[in-house]
Amino acid sequence: MGKRVVITGMGVVSPNGIGIPAFLNAIQNGISGIKFVPLYEELQFGCQVAGRPDFEWENLKNYISEVSYHGLKGTNIAYGITAALDAWADAGLAYDTDEARWETGCVFGNSAPDSEATKFAIGKIDNKESRKLGSRMVEQVMNSSVTSYISGRLGLGNKVVTNSLACATGTQSILMGYEYIKYGVADRMLVGSSEYIDPYIFGAFDAMRVLSRKFNDQPEKASRPMSAMAGGFVPGSGAGALVLEDLDFALARNAKIYAEVLGGSYNSGGQRSGGSMTAPNPIGVMRCIDMAIKEAGVKPGNIDLISGHLTATMADKYEVQNWSQVLGRSGKNFPYINSLKSMIGHTLSAAGSIESIAGILQIIHGFVHPNINLEDPNPEILEIIGSECMPVKMINKEINIVAKANFGFGDVNSCLIFSKFNNQ
Repeated sequence: MGKRVVITGMGVVSPNGIGIPAFLNAIQNGISGIKFVPLYEELQFGCQVAGRPDFEWENLKNYISEVSYHGLKGTNIAYGITAALDAWADAGLAYDTDEARWETGCVFGNSAPDSEATKFAIGKIDNKESRKLGSRMVEQVMNSSVTSYISGRLGLGNKVVTNSLACATGTQSILMGYEYIKYGVADRMLVGSSEYIDPYIFGAFDAMRVLSRKFNDQPEKASRPMSAMAGGFVPGSGAGALVLEDLDFALARNAKIYAEVLGGSYNSGGQRSGGSMTAPNPIGVMRCIDMAIKEAGVKPGNIDLISGHLTATMADKYEVQNWSQVLGRSGKNFPYINSLKSMIGHTLSAAGSIESIAGILQIIHGFVHPNINLEDPNPEILEIIGSECMPVKMINKEINIVAKANFGFGDVNSCLIFSKFNNQ
């Protein structure tokens, strides 16, 4: 059976709130973090809005040394450090240690090397100033830089892994940490993911014409998962982090316990049967969800809430259809379903970790956060599930089990099952 795995700490850097209290308030009240970005208008992008955290670089001095602060150029790294160290402190753990923490590891994901640092390096080289790059540039352009900074700051000596599974990265990082603890490799894992959408990554998606273009003058209305007027996703940036622990290990130190990870699964559809680089194979999606439910040992009828991937593209209706088929539930019998992307956009690699935190907060505080911008549900989705399953206002409701899934480019899938903690 393996060990039970619980969540004892959380940290978040989100477009609609930095830190758990601000983030909780935002998701309960349907507060959007999507804003107009003048630079994207100047660059003549079709989509000129984005979800961007109100991040204060000066606050990094509370987390890292003065030397590290002045040398750090990566926004992706900064988001990840902030979320990870906030989660660590939230778990009641001290930052400093003279010895390696052999019982604790880290799985932290992202999509690409930090673009801010890379841009700085390219500029120096193009101007024939490569000798002015400094001795720390390599560590900042590594794809594993976020994980390395976090594990080095905290002295984490167990498994240290940088994962990258496109938009399924965040949920996969949590699942990997869960597996290390469940099977006795580690007692504690710091897990999560981060993303910074710079103009280069943003521009590439804009060129694909998969981004929202109709609401540049109304940014808060631009992200519209499950809506009839959905016209593409809104890119977002941020980070989410969780501390996972073996239940007995957590109880021995009297840690507060937020929720339990019951299980999960990740797979690929193999880019077959309708799957491609940009579209999921529905069989792969359904197999992933089904395996997650079986691994968690729950029945489909016991799932109270689905925290969907739901990006505000044509894929939304297929996602709902897949959930309905796997769970054998439709109409009013379908679970509540919501998409945090309506408030913060699609934070790519960070999506799974930020959205998982939103799911866990709904378990802890007994509510279902609203789907904003859903005054016009997609009629094809309404043919599958009832409108009451897609709340547009917060609902106070006891939530015991949440299913959280993400699907990414390359036809990759990841699904987690969280539950209310019950020490029985």
